[in-house]
Amino acid sequence: MKQIIALGGGGFSMEPENQLLDKYILHQSKKTSPNICFIPTASGDSDNYISKYYTFFEQQKCQPSHLSLFQPPTRDLEGFLLEKDIIYVGGGNTRNLLILWKEWGLDVILKKAWEQGIVLTGLSAGSICWFEEGVTDSFGDQLESLKCLGFLKGSNCPHYDGELERRPSYHQLIATKKMLPGIAADDGVAIHFTDQEISKIVSSRPNAKAYKVYFDRNINEIELKTEYLGKR
Repeated sequence: MKQIIALGGGGFSMEPENQLLDKYILHQSKKTSPNICFIPTASGDSDNYISKYYTFFEQQKCQPSHLSLFQPPTRDLEGFLLEKDIIYVGGGNTRNLLILWKEWGLDVILKKAWEQGIVLTGLSAGSICWFEEGVTDSFGDQLESLKCLGFLKGSNCPHYDGELERRPSYHQLIATKKMLPGIAADDGVAIHFTDQEISKIVSSRPNAKAYKVYFDRNINEIELKTEYLGKR
């Protein structure tokens, strides 16, 4: 079974006191103490980001590690990653992430990991990277369409409710056919794909949602069923 869990935002870096999404991710490996690896490429391997990751996951029932492309732990990156149960991709500059991944062959390795049943997950850049296209600010202050890995069909827009320009920009890009139709996610929402189909949508915030967005004479935005993981 192939699994990708795409977060619009949230998790240990955005809401460290709210453990709901990250605990959901850990549970999907079905291991008692899964090996989880953080890839912080998009942030330029931010020390602060890596520190936040270990601060959270060292307190959980798992075996955390991370992969730096600036200080690689081994020459055998494929062997290093394919022994993991979960691969968690951080946010940042998606374009830089994709360029570095392709140069290092991580795009091919991650596809193997996905096909072997390793859970792929991430937020923001770590969400849109798995789709055919994503809404990105990688080029500067303007939101644009970016071609991504294409493991999942269509496009993705994270931070749908968290950044003022995300929703109108996504609508405009789809309406003008500069971007494929797709799925948008509010901060605090995780879209769980099983074999390229949405199997479940969960949230760490009571009112956070995901949406199907497409153009048919007008922009259509359909709210998708989202399960709040906390207690109401």
